[in-house]
Amino acid sequence: MGAGGGTGGFGHVRYTYRLRLSRAAHRCLQAEWDRCRWVWNSCVATSRKAHRDGDKCGPAYLDKQLTGWRSEHQWLADGASVPQQQIIRDFAKSRAKALKDIKDRLPMRQRAGMPRFKKKGVADPSLNYSLRGFRIKDGRLHLAGAIVLTVVWSRELPAQPSSVRVYRDSLGHWYASFVVATEVQPLPDTGKAIGIDWGVTETATTTSDDYDLPHAEHGKHAAAELARYQRMMARRRPGKGKPASKRYRKAKRQAAKLHKKVSRRRQDTARKWAKCVVTDHDMIAVEDFRPKFLAKTTMARKAADAAIAATKSALIEMGRKHGRQVVLVDPKNTTKDCAECGARTKHALPLSERTYTCTVCGHISPRDKNSAHVMLVRAGLYPAGVDGRRPDRPQDEQAA
Repeated sequence: MGAGGGTGGFGHVRYTYRLRLSRAAHRCLQAEWDRCRWVWNSCVATSRKAHRDGDKCGPAYLDKQLTGWRSEHQWLADGASVPQQQIIRDFAKSRAKALKDIKDRLPMRQRAGMPRFKKKGVADPSLNYSLRGFRIKDGRLHLAGAIVLTVVWSRELPAQPSSVRVYRDSLGHWYASFVVATEVQPLPDTGKAIGIDWGVTETATTTSDDYDLPHAEHGKHAAAELARYQRMMARRRPGKGKPASKRYRKAKRQAAKLHKKVSRRRQDTARKWAKCVVTDHDMIAVEDFRPKFLAKTTMARKAADAAIAATKSALIEMGRKHGRQVVLVDPKNTTKDCAECGARTKHALPLSERTYTCTVCGHISPRDKNSAHVMLVRAGLYPAGVDGRRPDRPQDEQAA
């Protein structure tokens, strides 16, 4: 159990803007990405060799390697050093996370994979620039290497950005994502708390019926149209070694466009719900649920459409933005515990059983509602109101 929110201080948020690129700027960005992709692949090869030899391969060692690579290859030295150094940082973070998951002995399905090679024409470009690698002048973004980009300023930046990531999405659109330090924007106190349990039947079940988030099924609604584009791609798929036809590329773009549309709808639904929950509650107990393991179950498609991870992230970010107390609760045995007396069943409840019945106190409630109340108990939040209930006995006595 860990806290994910606070009541003061500063936070970092991202402001993302669309970019309009000239042909020259596009060629320069693509050339920079080719260099950075080569650096990433070299880091992967160096890391694997160090692993076989039992040597260390940290960021400092890779920085020294980069200096040698730039002295050996003039075409690499012709590019800016900032994005090349930053992609080494990205590689080191990815590798450190994978090693930590292995050290913590997480199940294979929940581990972050080790960094892999980025293939040409497959991996989408992503260039990261620190403060010394970019500047904003006359409303345009100037990157290291004399690359000038036109930004579509849909809103103003609240402060000077500390870094920017320039990337291209699956549709071929380029974006600039600025990291900006902002102050917490506190909301009026309400004195209320809420517990949240994630699920598949409903994306979020809370201790208050007014804030339950039903399954929007955005992916299900777009499934028929997506299947049509996928059939078009299957019919027009090029043979091995042959270039893709114009009609195949068009169908592929339409499918990617539909995927992006569904993703944005899920994100919009999550943010609106998170804003409503954060506005009306000071304390939020959230199940620290990691739904990656559902990808290998029969509920994989429905779980992916529920977008639990995106909704959880939106709630945590909104809570931090407005200074609310967000507590992440360990989901272990939350479906076995009784929210009234704290007793635990001796057997796991099958997913088909949607009603929880306590064999000790006789408490009966919907399974997800009971779990949402357990979140409040485990988080130590005992609100007196419609959003929660105060247990009859202290938590220590219940556990005993």
